[in-house]
Amino acid sequence: MGLALILFTAHDQFLYRQPIGRVLTVKETSRHKRTDEFKNVDYQMTQKLTVKVMNGRYKGKIVQVHNRYSASGALDQHYRVGQEGFLSQINHDRHGYSASLNGLKRDTILVFLLWLALSALILLLGSAGARAALSVVLNFGLILGAISVNLRLQASHVVLIFSLLAVIFTIVTLLLVFGANLQSLLAMVATLLSTFVSLGICLVVMALTNQKGIYYESMQYVTQNPRTLFIAEILLGSLGAVMDESSDVVATVFELKRVDQRAGFKKLFKAGMQVGKSVMGPLINVLLLIFFASTFTCALLYLKNGNSWGYTFDMSMCLGMVQSLAAGIGIVINVPLISTLIAYVLKGSDESVND
Repeated sequence: MGLALILFTAHDQFLYRQPIGRVLTVKETSRHKRTDEFKNVDYQMTQKLTVKVMNGRYKGKIVQVHNRYSASGALDQHYRVGQEGFLSQINHDRHGYSASLNGLKRDTILVFLLWLALSALILLLGSAGARAALSVVLNFGLILGAISVNLRLQASHVVLIFSLLAVIFTIVTLLLVFGANLQSLLAMVATLLSTFVSLGICLVVMALTNQKGIYYESMQYVTQNPRTLFIAEILLGSLGAVMDESSDVVATVFELKRVDQRAGFKKLFKAGMQVGKSVMGPLINVLLLIFFASTFTCALLYLKNGNSWGYTFDMSMCLGMVQSLAAGIGIVINVPLISTLIAYVLKGSDESVND
């Protein structure tokens, strides 16, 4: 099945409206050294490409493309024989056809990676992996729907829309992980409480400090109120980590109760706290590493262009750091909350564990 999907996407040019071309030959025609005022060195090269049009009105035609690219590859693309890309500005004169290449066609690679990930999930985890994959697909569809609703309402209810989305995310994901039982209910309650409490703390701190040190200028391309959009980002960013922690604690404490039916509140609470403490550190570090990875290239660009560390942090890292701190607060709050909740519900109870 995976091979069939890969073969199909390798020959699906007929599905695209924009012309697609396959590179037949490549010739490097020039190479120039470039140095800017900050002594950054780059090289600019020019390629002469022979490209065959694979679909549309000009299907089968051979076009000539002159492509300029840099060694850094920050804003351009180096093309190789056999690659396919999107064509524009196809013209015809007495010398033949000419065009421009505007990026690679990458659907084959994306489909292969998606098939590989799904296959690994199902082969290694069985039905649990299939449910995890299904939750990803459903959540992806939900977030696309939420964005569509946000655009239709002209961004007038951003926080409300994404708060409802967070609740739906939590319900859908935990029902698929645990099923419709007490474990799901406890994990849902703890996850949502911790997430919204951490968001509330963040909003209170922002109000008390008059948002000093938060630079929305880094959201350059946002055409709606950046503050409400940032609040939605904090909410969704915290939700995943808190939900992961809740799932770990709930699964472990329920298993302990199955093994030791006489375990009381104190023992269950300590077990939950121990599990929470063991996963809390790695989760917070994962959030920080994701944050650093997402801002690394932008920060490097600022520094290479003569900006100070302070300005670089303000413009590229400030908002991400606030999101990471808010998620960290949610993770910390969730440990005693979920431990108390599950220990109280399960103390001295045999029936609830077997639901």
